[in-house]
Amino acid sequence: MNPRNRNAFGLALAAVLLAACVPIPLPSLPGIPGFGRPSGPPPIADRTISVNGYCSQTEEDGFREQATLTVDNNNVSALQWQLWVGRRGSCQFDLSTFQQTKRRPSIELRERNGSCTLMVWQDPRRVTLAHANCEAHCTPGIYEEAWPVMFDPQTGQCARNAR
Repeated sequence: MNPRNRNAFGLALAAVLLAACVPIPLPSLPGIPGFGRPSGPPPIADRTISVNGYCSQTEEDGFREQATLTVDNNNVSALQWQLWVGRRGSCQFDLSTFQQTKRRPSIELRERNGSCTLMVWQDPRRVTLAHANCEAHCTPGIYEEAWPVMFDPQTGQCARNAR
């Protein structure tokens, strides 16, 4: 092989090797689970929330809750919630220490003098009242076991749940 052909062959070989290093983007297949980007939880549906709820129940494991929640057209007018984690302690929330900061797609109430947030959202089977960053409202050591309370949107009573 003459030097000129050898140089051309060397350059061609280098180009092929470099091209082999370029990643080829694969198409996303959104209809097939496990392909493409991982999907997160679906967004909360933007529903008008109106409930006159009262839930008082005790579970077999000793978890107990008593909650009153009144919401009309996404405006919270009453909220008192206490939950007990067996005999180990409790958490307590009262509307008087919170201010409603969001109405759609879910309701948020922020503590006036702290970082605690209460959230209310509705799906077809229940209205959920949950908390975030509210350790100060609970007996030390139980916060991780303090579950949300759920109301039946039709009756306002405790919704059936699978904890």
